[in-house]
Amino acid sequence: MALSAENICVSTPNTSLVINASEGQELKFIYYGEKLSEDDLKNISSSGLPQFPAYPVYGMNCPGEAALAVKHADGNMSLQMEVEKTASRTENNAVITTITMKDKVYPFYIDVCYKAYQDADVIETWTEISHGEKKPVALNQFASAYLPIRRGNVWLSSLYGSWANEGRLAQEALEPGMKVIKNKDGVRNSHTAHAEVMFSLDGQPQENSGNVIGAALCYTGNYKLRIDTDDSEYHQFYAGINEENSAYTLEKEETFRTPELALTYSKEGLSGASRNFHRWARLHKLAHGNQLRKILLNSWEGVYFNINQKGMDQMMADIASMGGELFVMDDGWFGDKYKRNSDNSSLGDWVTDTTKLPKGIGGLLADARKNGVKFGIWIEPEMANTTSELYEKHPEWILKAPQRDPVLGRGGTQVVLDLGNPEVQDFVFGVVDNLMTEYPEIDYIKWDANMDIMNHGSNFLNKDKQSHMYIEYHRGLEKICQRIRAKYPDLTIQACASGGGRANYGYLPYFDEFWVSDNTDALQRIYMQWGTSYFFPAIAMASHISAAPNHQTFRTIPLKYRIDVAMSGRLGMEIQPKNMTDEEKELCRKAIADYKTIRPIVQFGDIYRLISPYDRLGVASLMYTSPEKDKAAFYWWKTETFVNQHIPRVKMAGLNPEKRYRIHELNRIDNTPLAFEGKTFSGAFLMNNGLEIPYRHNVDYHKQNDYASRVLYLEAVN
Repeated sequence: MALSAENICVSTPNTSLVINASEGQELKFIYYGEKLSEDDLKNISSSGLPQFPAYPVYGMNCPGEAALAVKHADGNMSLQMEVEKTASRTENNAVITTITMKDKVYPFYIDVCYKAYQDADVIETWTEISHGEKKPVALNQFASAYLPIRRGNVWLSSLYGSWANEGRLAQEALEPGMKVIKNKDGVRNSHTAHAEVMFSLDGQPQENSGNVIGAALCYTGNYKLRIDTDDSEYHQFYAGINEENSAYTLEKEETFRTPELALTYSKEGLSGASRNFHRWARLHKLAHGNQLRKILLNSWEGVYFNINQKGMDQMMADIASMGGELFVMDDGWFGDKYKRNSDNSSLGDWVTDTTKLPKGIGGLLADARKNGVKFGIWIEPEMANTTSELYEKHPEWILKAPQRDPVLGRGGTQVVLDLGNPEVQDFVFGVVDNLMTEYPEIDYIKWDANMDIMNHGSNFLNKDKQSHMYIEYHRGLEKICQRIRAKYPDLTIQACASGGGRANYGYLPYFDEFWVSDNTDALQRIYMQWGTSYFFPAIAMASHISAAPNHQTFRTIPLKYRIDVAMSGRLGMEIQPKNMTDEEKELCRKAIADYKTIRPIVQFGDIYRLISPYDRLGVASLMYTSPEKDKAAFYWWKTETFVNQHIPRVKMAGLNPEKRYRIHELNRIDNTPLAFEGKTFSGAFLMNNGLEIPYRHNVDYHKQNDYASRVLYLEAVN
């Protein structure tokens, strides 16, 4: 943090954020972007840049949007904040700057906080709100942060979608009016929209050039992003908790902490902003972000609820024979009085169904040891079914409006537990704790959440605090996750939520990865994983090889293509291996071996997106390079097939122009090698020209199909 008489510069290695924090005055935002020199920082106040409130409050400038709006006990709905003091401290390779503001009349305080990482180009900002008033203050709006963005040809990139179609990319020019991106699911928050956006500041978004601001709200619950393009020269961007039906009663001496908004800036386009987010994530925001992920087989699409001891052993043996390292038993293993044979019963009754598994989980662990793989298990601990022993014992534990019958979810019986209740928190923690205490060899947990909050009502909260329900749910979830991580720091946990419902940096400090989508169709996954990669690194994106025809789209895609798509994320399998031919198993065995070669590049490397599937050019392509730029993995997928079609040649990116790279194709099925197999080319040539990739595979006639894909491994040579 650099200080002048009035200005504070919050800095990362390549970015600066400047605010004016003159005591007795309103806190002002001045600048965010490329890192400033000392001279430019000294003269920034004379640059003509307007100074906006760094955290706009409601009541003294009512027509404008506000970050914070309150109602004091005496009915006054205004705030007028002024800087009282500034403090700075260093914490785990980050500098935290705190500016304390006080209302001019009331003992009401806002700490505006900035956390600038010194090893990643990300600044997190949030607020801590408190007061010393005699009676509670109502918080009616409470955004985490505000950022003015200069008008011009500014474009917004954001993600939208639905179940089995998550992470879709939308790009649009910002026009006058209000753009709102929001979530009100209550449990999950990234199915239909995402709390992350990118602003391309100088025209239509480009992947590897142009100035970009990225923003990611790190919150597990309901959110709202607002972009108000008003009559000023600026787009007004606000991000924070969605205040709808969530007014918060703030007690005296209580502190309300808003979630962090992570900001990054890049001169290297959308992919540059992604690389910044990915590095920050691996270093600071993702559980075990510095550890390679295991290659796994999940049982779900292979057997669904038809779990049995012999079948699990067979699947373990099969994945082990193909070089996999982990087997995960999915839904269907539990229930005593009510057996989990479909999705309409037994949630909450986390005891092994001994009719399916007579040797229990202990027997499965013994089989895993025998087969030389680790073992993982599926749970959905935040939920119950009305057909369950848990519900019969504790009907008061579910979220439900008083005097109303509950609206039921999945299977016609599913309900959400009230995580705001400490007893329920203990129960949910106990689901994991009991499993891990009895079976400490469990290596992996798939944590699912298959229902949104459809009933507003908490039996635990009193009548005056019912509007706290959404917020308390996620406070409870975070407390549970903190307890689990404190006791089981080495456990791998996947965030699954009807697929990709929990792709957010509020969750990821407690989870190692997320399930991108319940849709495993390789072609559609290209689009979903492309969008998801804007904000999340490949190491966190679970991507599985599944069966053909696909179980969601019923599309028949050749195994080679399915492999090549899955290898661009955290590789796994979601299939019944006993239904595969020996030739298919051998192709997967070779692919898993090849993935182990490039796994460090994919999971720890820098992403460069090259040609977007959303550009509809017939091809999609991206690559990962090692930080040292001595190795790279290049992906090319044809997305449509027409006779005599024309597809652009793909220029690579992220290489060292001075180095020479040897090319080797992975997962090869062609009868003859590619023309450039084993050849070396300079990084300059590959980035300026690229390689001419055939549109079809050179295979026997009966193996021809309308899909083509390539994965190339590049290794620098002396």
